[in-house]
Amino acid sequence: VEELVESGGGSVQAGGSLRLSCTATFTTYSRYSMLMAWFRQAPGKEREGVAVIDSDGSTTYADSVQGRFAIAKDSVENILYLQMNSLKPEDTAMYYCAATYYRPDLTPQRPLSPRTFGYWGQGTQVTVSS
Repeated sequence: VEELVESGGGSVQAGGSLRLSCTATFTTYSRYSMLMAWFRQAPGKEREGVAVIDSDGSTTYADSVQGRFAIAKDSVENILYLQMNSLKPEDTAMYYCAATYYRPDLTPQRPLSPRTFGYWGQGTQVTVSS
């Protein structure tokens, strides 16, 4: 992955929705599998995993967003999405797109950990007002 660029952030009232996008640029072919994810970081807090999607389409979500957020990817256009519904003020944070390659026989054990990922975007701000 050469570059990850996020978009779609903004300000919304509680209960509203936003859809984030992350465009990935690849310049080399990799035979490895790829994990892509969304993370977020609020001021004064650690970066936390929000949602992860594997090469086979399987997904993992943080408990705090389960049932409200949905991660998806367009493998043809190389775009990762995060649909966020029923937003809460505590969802306010900078949201980051992340990616990592891994050997198929070595599935990452902590897919929601920032340490699992080696490629990061610059982030897009999401602000939810009450």
